Amino acid sequence: MSWGPLLVNLAATAAAVAVLMLATFGYAMLTKVHAIMDTIWPLGFVLIAAVSFVLSAGHGSTGRRLLVLVLTAVWGLRLGAHIFSRNRGQGEDKRYASLLRRNRGNLAVFVLRYIYWMQGRVMWFVSLPVQAAMYEHAPVGRVAWLGAAVWAVGFGFEAVGDAQLRRFRADPANAGRVLDTGLWRYTRHPNYFGDAVVWFGLWLLACSHWLGLLLVACPACMTNMLVRHTGKKLLEKHMARSKGAAYADYVRRTSGFIPWPPSRLSRSGLIPAGRACPG
Repeated sequence: MSWGPLLVNLAATAAAVAVLMLATFGYAMLTKVHAIMDTIWPLGFVLIAAVSFVLSAGHGSTGRRLLVLVLTAVWGLRLGAHIFSRNRGQGEDKRYASLLRRNRGNLAVFVLRYIYWMQGRVMWFVSLPVQAAMYEHAPVGRVAWLGAAVWAVGFGFEAVGDAQLRRFRADPANAGRVLDTGLWRYTRHPNYFGDAVVWFGLWLLACSHWLGLLLVACPACMTNMLVRHTGKKLLEKHMARSKGAAYADYVRRTSGFIPWPPSRLSRSGLIPAGRACPG
């Protein structure tokens, strides 16, 4: 591990994240739509990986550095494009609108503190395994390939889950119904589950050095956010209000996060597995 260059890298990526957050803040204040942060979020990780790749030249295994860069970029660019396409023309997201209603002082200071500063520091912290992996001298070995395999599983869940939901929403016949087929039959959040698994895979790429083992807190932090804060928890509150009994039935028979065969019990009794519920 090249400790001196790694410390320089950490400072450089912190600065890059700060510039990115300030630029996003400025754009959002002009357009009055802070949901742009959702698109910038995955792209920020790509920026961190790219800066780390450039700065780590000559300080880490070339194969590992390239693998980490490619996996982070593929994940971030796909997710950023997906969120941009989904949110385009939709205006402000309800989560941000709800947060903004809590402001009692200067709006700029409020959003800088509770949107951009918070998400920027989490982004930098979660990306620590990506940064550390760039400076490991060990060649790509079994643990790293295991990490790539774990990443692939997570990426598959996230990408396929998003695609299934996009097709479901595009069909007018599904208006008011709950998606409970495909991956959504086994978990209520295949995309969030996949996101968490992706970051455990990237963490494994940093585990050829003891520092990487200590950084398990980073994917754990991402998973905690997805389950308890910005992801699953908020979405399920909205779904419970908008879908009512149909979503309650879905919740009763479908795993909340980790994929698992669905229960056949619903509020009304036994139901055929995979049946879409009216909402």
